[in-house]
Amino acid sequence: MWRVRRELAVFKILGAVACAGLAVFWYVGDDPRGVILAVPAAVLLGGMGLRDLLVPVRLAADESGITVVHGFAGRRHVPWEQIEEITVDVRRRYGVRNEMLEIDTGDGLHIFSAHDLGGASPTEVAAALRRRGT
Repeated sequence: MWRVRRELAVFKILGAVACAGLAVFWYVGDDPRGVILAVPAAVLLGGMGLRDLLVPVRLAADESGITVVHGFAGRRHVPWEQIEEITVDVRRRYGVRNEMLEIDTGDGLHIFSAHDLGGASPTEVAAALRRRGT
């Protein structure tokens, strides 16, 4: 089972509160540009933090298959037979290496970052899923 780290969810919620505070500050100070920037940032950070708190487990594997997050807070179980391919997309940009776990189920592609996997390496998670699925 791979889950988002709770600390990051709390930081997102605190960021949303800070942005909301800035929006109020700029509203009182009669600065509409600041409000236009702060309100969407607060909503976005709050939504991301809320999702991390509501659905911390992004990927789970058992004998019958995997369970992935579907939509904002739903879950979907995918049997091992429906999984066509498990790959890791590695990209380098500006000296930073970025890995994304990709699980192809034929009718959908599920993508997970190291953040979604609780800091675990997507390469290691892919290897664990391949071993488990065989």
